[in-house]
Amino acid sequence: MPVPFKLPRFYPILDTALLAAHKCSILSAAEGLFDAGVRILQYRHKDEWTQAHFDEAKKIAERCQDLGVLFVLNDRADYARLLRSALHIGQEDLPPAAARGIISDEILGLSTHNEDQLIRADREPVEYLSIGPIFSTRSKRNPDPEVGLQELSRLRQRTAKPLVAIGGIKLENARDVLAAKADSLAVISGFISEGASRKTIRRTAEQWIEWLA
Repeated sequence: MPVPFKLPRFYPILDTALLAAHKCSILSAAEGLFDAGVRILQYRHKDEWTQAHFDEAKKIAERCQDLGVLFVLNDRADYARLLRSALHIGQEDLPPAAARGIISDEILGLSTHNEDQLIRADREPVEYLSIGPIFSTRSKRNPDPEVGLQELSRLRQRTAKPLVAIGGIKLENARDVLAAKADSLAVISGFISEGASRKTIRRTAEQWIEWLA
C-alpha cells in the first residue's frame, strides 16, 4: 500500500453531466482548476463510457501527472488501471478488495453514507473514506439521507483514515464542515456557475483554496 498521505482540503470533482449542462468544456474546467493550483482532481462520468470520454480522462490524467496533481477516476477500476490513476468507488461498485486487485498500489477511496458503512469501510484496503451527503445536494440522482454536521463530527471519531466530506458543500458552509473535523471537502457544483469558463473556474477555485487555508 502507498505511504499514508494527506488529502488537500479542496477536492474538486469534474462531473461530466454537470459541466455539459453548463455548456462548459471539461478540459477547460480542468485547466481552470490547474491554474488555481489544485492538488487533487477527480473525473466523474456516471453514464455510459465512450472512446471520447476515455480520451478526455486520459488528457486530464496526463496533465495531472505533469503538474504533480493526484488524478482520481470515479468508479472504473479498469480504466484507472490503464491510466495508472487513483480510484474512488461507491457502495454499489466493485468491492474494495477486488478494486485493489486491479489497480494494485494506487490510492483508493471509498464512499460511505452512514455509520454502519463507515465502520465496515474502515477495515477495507483503502487510503481514504468519504461521507455524505452532508447537506442537501442535486449533484447526485438518488441522494442518500443527509448526514449533517453533528453526525459528521461524531462519525469522524470512528475512523483514523482521512475523511472527505461531500454533498451540498459551498463556500458559506465550508468552514463549518472543517470545524466538524473533515480532512477534505469534495466540491462538485460549488465551483461551477452559469457561463462557467476556464477563467471563472480558476477564480472560484482560488477562492476555495484561500478560504480553506
